[in-house]
Amino acid sequence: MSLFTRLFLLSLCVSAASAAVVRVEVLERSDIAKTDYEQIVGKLHFEIDPKLPSNAVIADVGLAPVNAAGKVSFSSDLRVLKPKDPARSNGAAWVEIPNRGGKASASDWVVKHGFTVLNVGWEFDVPAQGGKMSIEVPAARNKDGSAIRGVVSAVFTPDKRIDEHTITDLADYPAVDINGADSKLIVRTRMAYPGGEAIPRKQWSLNGNRIRLAGGFEPGKTYEVFYLAEAPPVAGLGYAAIRDAVAWLKHDATSLANVKHAYAFGSSQCGRFLRDFLYLGFNTDEQDRQALDGVMAHVAGAGRLVFNQRWSTPRGLAGFYTASYPFADTAQADAVSGHSEGILENTRVKHAPKIFYTNTAAEYWGAGRVAALTHTTPDGTKDIAFPQNVRSYFFSGTQHGPSSFPPTAQAKDAPLANPVNFNPVLIALRLAMHRWVTEGIAPPPSVYPKLSDGTLVPAAKVQFPKLPRMGDPSTLKAGGRVRNPQWADGAGEGTELPLLVPQVDADGNDVPGIRLPDVAVPLGTATGWVFRSESQGSPHEPVLLRGAWVPFAAHAGSDDPRPTLDQRYASKEAYLAKVKDVLTKLISERFLSEDDLEPQLKQAGERWDWVTREPAQ
Repeated sequence: MSLFTRLFLLSLCVSAASAAVVRVEVLERSDIAKTDYEQIVGKLHFEIDPKLPSNAVIADVGLAPVNAAGKVSFSSDLRVLKPKDPARSNGAAWVEIPNRGGKASASDWVVKHGFTVLNVGWEFDVPAQGGKMSIEVPAARNKDGSAIRGVVSAVFTPDKRIDEHTITDLADYPAVDINGADSKLIVRTRMAYPGGEAIPRKQWSLNGNRIRLAGGFEPGKTYEVFYLAEAPPVAGLGYAAIRDAVAWLKHDATSLANVKHAYAFGSSQCGRFLRDFLYLGFNTDEQDRQALDGVMAHVAGAGRLVFNQRWSTPRGLAGFYTASYPFADTAQADAVSGHSEGILENTRVKHAPKIFYTNTAAEYWGAGRVAALTHTTPDGTKDIAFPQNVRSYFFSGTQHGPSSFPPTAQAKDAPLANPVNFNPVLIALRLAMHRWVTEGIAPPPSVYPKLSDGTLVPAAKVQFPKLPRMGDPSTLKAGGRVRNPQWADGAGEGTELPLLVPQVDADGNDVPGIRLPDVAVPLGTATGWVFRSESQGSPHEPVLLRGAWVPFAAHAGSDDPRPTLDQRYASKEAYLAKVKDVLTKLISERFLSEDDLEPQLKQAGERWDWVTREPAQ
């Protein structure tokens, strides 16, 4: 792009009538190859009143600098993908919440159905590189204008012996005095629990965000570093950015797309973001209107983002640091804290959208996501129902994100990664959300494990068979509750979380849930959990959010306790016939589309060929 063109585009700034979006800055417009879509890149400039109750919930917003009008100013990266011909638009947008600054694409299903796609930066700590989406927010200061100081921390678990580690979580928090009394490094053998043994200060050093330990960091050990920092960003403005960008897109005269409805999709970190967005009341804009019409919180479990607080570190993986009370949408009495509220039932929530929760086995098993607590009482002893505007879908035998196929092992002495791919179901559910909002067509009923029918059990009672290199999952723990900053007492911070998981069949495959062919007509055992290997260290610990796939032996003669492929299926054709039956059922249930049938059959055939050609792993 020429300098003249960029300067011309920079001049294409329009003032917005909305009280929150005050200026739209268009930097670039371009066609998207092989589609009839265009991409618009720019910035949204915001101003919010920190005294409004809907904004006062933002941590430290009362300590942010204000302009002459008493407003807090900030700006976000903006990206819109839309049909060039307005007649091609279906009037609905998918607000794709950027995961650590990532961008959404104009996927085939987006183009086919005429959706608009909106990306808005919400995360302050995204590195300024590779065109990632971020937000610029002010730092909070004491009322006398002095800098706020406090102790920050970050956790890491190396998979191999290393001398140095880059603490990316704290890149925006340089140390004020690394040799001060607040600086410490501790080591522990259980990542799910705080505390540990302090390492003598003379043995470690910090240079920028590179930490070095004399003798090296041991694989499998969990380390936590602490030090004094200053100038905390007002991170929670990221919630206001999404809220007000949606209000601008749907209602403002300067909107860059003709959109009536908006649905948000967030995966993992961003699914937790959306659960917190709803809990904190951000689905009501400053004009008292509903922002999002639909929300899909994917692989979030019962977690929320630990974001709207001082010294926030959203870029971190947050292993075992996600789940704070409340866990469920409806208000549930909590014997631990004495409180009673829900994600959707609290004084901040005015507009609850239609919601899909989608979880894999990994969110039930690991990293403190405790997905079962979204549909049980806080103590995990009784089933509870979801509200009428909510559906929950469990993908059997899956990990946080599917591995590629053919699968590989994370380490030489580890099982294969789990390749069971739920993505076609996600697309079908996205379309179901659109029809639910725009046509009133109810989506498929919820599918998830329950205590009442024995498909949900405490981890100690799971009946997993003994398989090579897999270990005993009944020993796993969920860790403790995270502090909820909305409650002064923390709402039971540190209390042990109950770990309830899907029961399995004789092969070790999950019994409940949406069972794709890889699980319903299995070629192996697929799990949402896996232990660290000996080479990674701490083999009693899980690999966060990972699962495993253990193929069946093709023929008799192995010491595998599971029936062989020969014993299960008379031939490849017989296997594929069963796969087709499963796919036909999933299509009738609207978890897959008719267009998925042939690709899924082809995939099944390729997996059969690989398993029967390769020795069982």
